[in-house]
Amino acid sequence: MDVGVYFDMRNPMKWRRDPVELYGAFPELCEEIEHQGLDSIWVTEHHGFSDDYLPAPLTLLGAAAARTRRVRLGTGVVVAPLHEAAELAEQAAVVDLLSGGRLDLGLGAGYRPPEFDLYHADLGTRYGVNDDRARRIRELWSSRAVTPSPAQPRVPIWMGYLGPKGARRAGRLGEFLLSPDARNWEPYRLGLIEGGHDPSIARMGGGIQAWISDDPERDWPIVREHLAEQANSYRLHGRMGYSDLPPYKPVDPDVLRDRRPRGRTSTDYFVFGTAAEVAEFVRDFTAGAPVDTVYFWAALPGMQADQVAANIRAVATDLAPLLREIKPSTEHETAGVTR
Repeated sequence: MDVGVYFDMRNPMKWRRDPVELYGAFPELCEEIEHQGLDSIWVTEHHGFSDDYLPAPLTLLGAAAARTRRVRLGTGVVVAPLHEAAELAEQAAVVDLLSGGRLDLGLGAGYRPPEFDLYHADLGTRYGVNDDRARRIRELWSSRAVTPSPAQPRVPIWMGYLGPKGARRAGRLGEFLLSPDARNWEPYRLGLIEGGHDPSIARMGGGIQAWISDDPERDWPIVREHLAEQANSYRLHGRMGYSDLPPYKPVDPDVLRDRRPRGRTSTDYFVFGTAAEVAEFVRDFTAGAPVDTVYFWAALPGMQADQVAANIRAVATDLAPLLREIKPSTEHETAGVTR
């Protein structure tokens, strides 16, 4: 199993850093990630967050491409319905060329009304549009209607769907599924069959809500504070534009720490423990599915550069060796279908 780290570049007022310094440190962190032997760097997209959430993931990956030579570079995710297919195809191709063929393009449907309003996009059709973006990007590349072409003959496209309905959609498209939750394997497999695709092409992967420490009780008070900032920011901004949602209530990080994934689309959990404990969770969470890559937060909101660097080293040194021992299940092994 490959192991990477994930950035959203949030910069909350409580721990405000000079944005020039925050973004300027990113390329050096990418060099350190590669130096430490991790396999991938992932970035994401949101708009209008008060903590300055990253709005331009492919732009940021261009900087990562220029400072690395080996690690994969992924979007987890681009909110595809906010962008034209041609724009995404062109930007992704440039990043793939800059990186020498290391891009993983994750596409997500989005969910926040203010973002769709900002881009004059239709929230109600976002799932269909997200699927269409994947189809259209493939068509634009294969026909050379946009140029230049990517370096990779077939850039991996990962559909950022977290539940069974989305997993089935990803399967029908014949693309990879950006979810590490083994419960999504069966609907994904069925979707592949429905779309006329050989299930042996299946790949799953994605983000794990976890943090490691060699002394969890010592480090929890620090992690707790930054985790609260992250969870509350998501809850606050995720409710904007929805009049039918209950009022925002601050999260209790201690409750979140004790919670494990519940619903089929749940990301409202957090695993905090030693590398062995987190690895055991990942093993159980992905068991029986073709999950071959996972990634973890490089930083929680407001963490300083030295804290981020220390976490990257811990993921690379303590956690990654344990996860690389996990072999992703193949379609033949899990579903009894002959390759």
